Amino acid sequence: MSPLTKLILTTSLLTGTTITITSNHWLMAWTGLEINTLAIIPLISKSHHPRAIEAATKYFLVQAAASTLMLFSSTMNAWFTGQWDITQLTHPPSSALLTAAIAIKLGLAPFHFWFPEALQGSSLTTALLLSTVMKLPPTTILLLTSHSLNPTLLTTMSIMSIALGGWMGLNQTQTRKILAFSSISHLGWMTTIIIYNPKLTLLTFLTYILMTTSIFLTMNTTNTLKLPTLMTSWTKTPTLSTTLMLTLLSLAGLPPLTGFLPKWLIIQELTKQEMTTTATIISMFSLLGLFFYLRLAYCSTITLPPNPSNKMKQWSPKKPTNILISTSTSLSTSLLPLSPMILT
Repeated sequence: MSPLTKLILTTSLLTGTTITITSNHWLMAWTGLEINTLAIIPLISKSHHPRAIEAATKYFLVQAAASTLMLFSSTMNAWFTGQWDITQLTHPPSSALLTAAIAIKLGLAPFHFWFPEALQGSSLTTALLLSTVMKLPPTTILLLTSHSLNPTLLTTMSIMSIALGGWMGLNQTQTRKILAFSSISHLGWMTTIIIYNPKLTLLTFLTYILMTTSIFLTMNTTNTLKLPTLMTSWTKTPTLSTTLMLTLLSLAGLPPLTGFLPKWLIIQELTKQEMTTTATIISMFSLLGLFFYLRLAYCSTITLPPNPSNKMKQWSPKKPTNILISTSTSLSTSLLPLSPMILT
């Protein structure tokens, strides 16, 4: 892919995201989402591998269906209320349809099937975009309409997502699929609290982006696509493997790392809202996710390959460790002391 094409596609992604985030009219938000979808498809299919073409086709069909459903929901709301403003979603059937459309776009259970397949068929850089940037516009729409959504529906979907994200990730050996199920699980945590505290949802989303970016960039540096490859990375880049372990434990939500902060605040907020049962259920299901994060951390630092070299470093990594990995890893593991400032 030529640099000019990459520049055009990246600019289109940023433009589409900006249009959706800043719009207050349904048609403008829909336009931004469509620009985003059309810009990411060439990036998914650029390797011309059959898996990449399959992933791009699945992604296009799913996103087109979700966009159509969203357009139908907004048109129906406008028909009954005369309002095209995103915040004026007052028609209950339209609200239910929009919830389904955004769930499809985000990959929330039970509309999650496309997401692990799309990530598995993409390169690590494109998978990073799919897991972070592409989730920003639908999350923004969800935040803007949070006051109109059905709490029972959202809570059910979030519990399903957390359970499924943990359960399905247990048996995976491909790192991209593991991170896809991790993403589904984190989206479940975000949608649990969105009606009661939208700012907390935004905080959870931002910390998730930070940690996922750090993990994807590290894996891209060591060219890690499978768990066996992760086992050999210690001999190549011991320092990077150690920081990867810490970031994975942060993504699992273990104290005293950054990832503990949003989960702690979400459980606290759910308890305040007298939803102790929901808080207990999602805490229990998050233990499933903890298991496969621990397995990744174990593979990255403790497990050595069957025939390790006597030398500490076998060869240099493919790409040098850059400042972005250093910064994102530092932030992914050391932001918990900021919690008093957030709480006040």
